[in-house]
Amino acid sequence: MPKPYSGRRGRYDRGNYVRKNERIRAREVRLLGVDGNQIGVVSKDDALKAAQAMGLDLVEISANANPPVCRILDFGKYMYEQSKRQKENKAKASSSSKIKEVKFRVRTEEHDYLTKLRHGEEFLYKGAKLKLSLMFRGRENEHKSLGVEVLAKAAQDLSHVGQADGEPKLSGRHVNMIMSPLPMAKRKLKYNEEIDKPEE
Repeated sequence: MPKPYSGRRGRYDRGNYVRKNERIRAREVRLLGVDGNQIGVVSKDDALKAAQAMGLDLVEISANANPPVCRILDFGKYMYEQSKRQKENKAKASSSSKIKEVKFRVRTEEHDYLTKLRHGEEFLYKGAKLKLSLMFRGRENEHKSLGVEVLAKAAQDLSHVGQADGEPKLSGRHVNMIMSPLPMAKRKLKYNEEIDKPEE
């Protein structure tokens, strides 16, 4: 049994092998031209000759199709774009999974409340999820509805950049609420003058 190819060429990630040129195993392939338009089903040899005539590579872009889909392209450029796309997707996934937190008190002064709204607005505007939290102290435990009202008001005051994922939830001495950012086109600044727009 032949050993699996262990060189760096023809790979863009461990476990994800991209076949090109002579390493393509199928006898027939569905060929796409340089512009991405479909040429049709041809033999691998004919597809390879067409790629070589243009000074480019024949790359298998969908191995599970029947027949496999191959495209004539610059392999180096293709691998660079694949790597760049993977990094962008990874960065986007990590930013969307981040949860920032803003803590309130039952009796928060107006100035402090606005400061917390500014922070919350910035987090949501930049695409992060936001956790609004409030902890009851002493006699505040007897009036937990006040804490729920504070978070509900904060969520309403931030509705121009985010939306609540649900109602405020009581858990012991805490009440929490999660907000998700609105689509970028719908987010507006109200408490901050200017924030760099995130790339989406």
